[in-house]
Amino acid sequence: MDCSINMTQDKTSEKRYDLIVWDWDGTIIDSTPTIVQCIQQACRDLGFKEPDDSLASSVIGLGIHDSLRRAVPWIEPAYFPKLTERFRYHYLAKDHELHLFDGIRELLEGLRDDGYLLGVATGKSRVGLDRSLEHHDLGHLFQETRTADESFSKPHPGMLLELSDATQVPMRRMLMIGDTTHDLDMAANAGVDAVAVTYGAHPASTLHESSSLVHVNDVSELSEWLKEHLTHLPA
Repeated sequence: MDCSINMTQDKTSEKRYDLIVWDWDGTIIDSTPTIVQCIQQACRDLGFKEPDDSLASSVIGLGIHDSLRRAVPWIEPAYFPKLTERFRYHYLAKDHELHLFDGIRELLEGLRDDGYLLGVATGKSRVGLDRSLEHHDLGHLFQETRTADESFSKPHPGMLLELSDATQVPMRRMLMIGDTTHDLDMAANAGVDAVAVTYGAHPASTLHESSSLVHVNDVSELSEWLKEHLTHLPA
């Protein structure tokens, strides 16, 4: 799939955004089924009732501690450190098998080549994001990244505020792309435009509960939307 884009500016158009911020799991990496399975397996390891697929996928995008508390609210707080440990054990055993969504590498490279700054705002840990960036050889494409263990967990706007400060790009010149209501609500709380992708953790029906410019169903459709909307005619 060729999702590369060419946003080369001409005399009749100008950039609408300078910084494009991406969620990671479910937006760049096809990890939703694996995360769900690892939450469920961690519960089985400790003999707890496991959440169904819908509940487990609904918490993806939050920091690990917030995710598990929402996914298994029936567990006593004292057990969460052990549950977190078991989740990480299973995820680490599988994360090297995860792959990029088709066309996402070409899309990211095309945006970077055309002069857009790229960022990441993710519920992953710093260690987890850095490991994934290295494994997929994507680190060189991103100007700045923020994780939930070094900032505020979504939907708090903290990660976007920090990315704005680090890149000196104002909120009105940023675009957030994500697959969950947590991503979209974070963007809304920061005053940032957002695009919802429906191929990740949250179904389209859930994503409609939050504000976004558009819903796109795959990377190809996302690429086409960006081609049409990253630039505009000057007033």
